[in-house]
Amino acid sequence: MTVARAAAARAEMVEEVRAMALACAEQTGRPVLSPRVLAALAAVPRHRFLPGFEIAHAYANDAQPIGHGQTISQPFVVALMAELADIGPRDSVLEIGTGSGYQAAILARLARHVRSVEILPELAAQARRVLEELGYAVAVTTGDGRLGDAAHAPYDAILATAAAPRIPPALIAQLRPGGRLVMPLGPAGGAQTLMRGVRDAGGGLDLHACLDVRFVPLTGGPA
Repeated sequence: MTVARAAAARAEMVEEVRAMALACAEQTGRPVLSPRVLAALAAVPRHRFLPGFEIAHAYANDAQPIGHGQTISQPFVVALMAELADIGPRDSVLEIGTGSGYQAAILARLARHVRSVEILPELAAQARRVLEELGYAVAVTTGDGRLGDAAHAPYDAILATAAAPRIPPALIAQLRPGGRLVMPLGPAGGAQTLMRGVRDAGGGLDLHACLDVRFVPLTGGPA
């Protein structure tokens, strides 16, 4: 049965992610993934966001292409980004780069409100459909992620699933004081680093490097 196969594959994926997080914690001293984040990873059916993929491939701990030059991120990186964002059950979260919608589904299990901005209408429509079918109340809009979503700011956390040379100022401005921003920084096709920033009372961002990564570029007009 597909449901049983998917559940078994998902459980194996979660265990692999947990082991990877423990190994990283030993090397870096960073905390392991929290039970809340692991539970979210265990609950979201990743295969639904990868139509046409075999179950085993859908739950591989790897990034996968989703068309239009975009990818669905490695499950470990998805979990790590959610962990770094330190999302509470009453938080309002903005995601930049909906892609398949998988990261948004994870966030929806952690936060009170999730909004997601996708620049490609085709991906936005597909992600919106799957999220609605699975019952995740994520507001997916089409637009330039560099501009964020000011109409519903401020946010407790903002996550960007695409890399840019620098953080768009609009995203910093849309964080509430104490809000967390998680985003890969670096050139397209070059060395990138997953960064975590916390906005201070003066509007600045205290940034820390977390992990070497490789993401698709954040596209759009100038922010």
